Amino acid sequence: MRYADNAVKGINAAYIGGGSRGWAWGFMMDLAADSQMEGVVRLYDIDKKAAQNNAVIGEKISALPDAASKWAYETADSLKEALTGADIVVISILPATFKKMESDVHAPEQYGVWQSVGDTVGPGGFMRAMRTIPMYVEIAEAIRDYSPNAWVINYTNPMSVCVRTLYEVFPGIRAFGCCHEVFGTQKLLADMLTDLRGVTGVSRQEIKVNVSGINHFTWFDSASYKGTDLFPLYEEFIDKYYETGFAEKDDNWMNNSFECAHRVKFDLFRRYGLIAAAGDRHLAEFTPNVYLTSPETVNEWKFGLTSVKWRLADLEKRLAKSEALVSGETPIEIEPSGEEGHMLIKALLGLGDLVSNVNLPNKGQIENLPIGAVVETNAVFRKGEIRPVLAGALPGNLLPLVAEHVYNQENTLKAGLTHDYKLGFSTFVNDPAMRGVNLADAEKLYVSMLKAQREYLPEPWHKYL
Repeated sequence: MRYADNAVKGINAAYIGGGSRGWAWGFMMDLAADSQMEGVVRLYDIDKKAAQNNAVIGEKISALPDAASKWAYETADSLKEALTGADIVVISILPATFKKMESDVHAPEQYGVWQSVGDTVGPGGFMRAMRTIPMYVEIAEAIRDYSPNAWVINYTNPMSVCVRTLYEVFPGIRAFGCCHEVFGTQKLLADMLTDLRGVTGVSRQEIKVNVSGINHFTWFDSASYKGTDLFPLYEEFIDKYYETGFAEKDDNWMNNSFECAHRVKFDLFRRYGLIAAAGDRHLAEFTPNVYLTSPETVNEWKFGLTSVKWRLADLEKRLAKSEALVSGETPIEIEPSGEEGHMLIKALLGLGDLVSNVNLPNKGQIENLPIGAVVETNAVFRKGEIRPVLAGALPGNLLPLVAEHVYNQENTLKAGLTHDYKLGFSTFVNDPAMRGVNLADAEKLYVSMLKAQREYLPEPWHKYL
């Protein structure tokens, strides 16, 4: 890399999961729209054709007349080739396939266990972790061997377990996890200002918040706009919209959309006094015995169950879009993604400090959660440094709820790394979603879900299956 005229050129970036039909495109557009960075992105994916398509799309984006910078895109045949000499590593993979995810999401339904996402906690989150951990062991070892000084951005779920695995395998790694769920809640507070006070044009970045918790179960214990405390206004907002929810749509919510009416957030505020800062689909999975007891309950709380059938249909649309972008049938326009990944890279390269929410091992930023567990707080990004913001302690009424999931995630990691059937099972049944399932049925489900992904599990698991 070389620094010149307030810009950095010659950046080497590796994109693991470079065949992504969505995340990668957004990242490419964000890079093209920024005049302060240029370099090469090496795309690696087990689906080489998908990575090759994205290399074509990336080159097309970079060649657009309104591109503010020029990036070259290459495909790599191995992790070694992708990572050697990398300054930046982005990881955004789909662990296995959506068809494999069908067991994660839908097998538990025969026992009355409903999941709105199935990628973070609950039985689906556990199984996704079991097949993701071996993949991340391999990735962490490759980063250690070929690009130990690179900054590593993880977008893959289960976020906490993925980041935790990277550090467990390579303690010296410079990795962090990015998630945009907090952004949506900042935007909701901006919309609240418009709805209740007629204040328009508020960007989410103007909503200043203290972030505390774990990924997809994050909380604000303070929120302000231009120095004004927003908590009293949020209470007023909830009183107005608690029953109806705050959303434009009012039809049947069981359409597998990613949308919600924020009723789960509103209810959690009334229960705990803090602003829950993730989408309702994710929040509900951490407190399933309230919001996920049945599809009818889900509909009443006005969010959706995202089925694998919906995901497969959406994938077909994105595959078609990829081909259309490559062929030129669909013109390419630079549209910022709304993610902050490229902004965080800029800050780490010395192109301006930035504060953003991030997933990192706990060094005391949340003082009453275990040291080393991956937590989500704000952090200051500056040249060559990420400094977590001290978020303080979680309040006593909320701590047991969050800590339970932290310890389950720690045990999930241990079971995955040591192939411990018994620890895995006790962790599996300890999730709140499984509380209503008797032990015999729970073990039948556990074994059947493990069998469904046998090909992705290390050999020591096979003797149990």
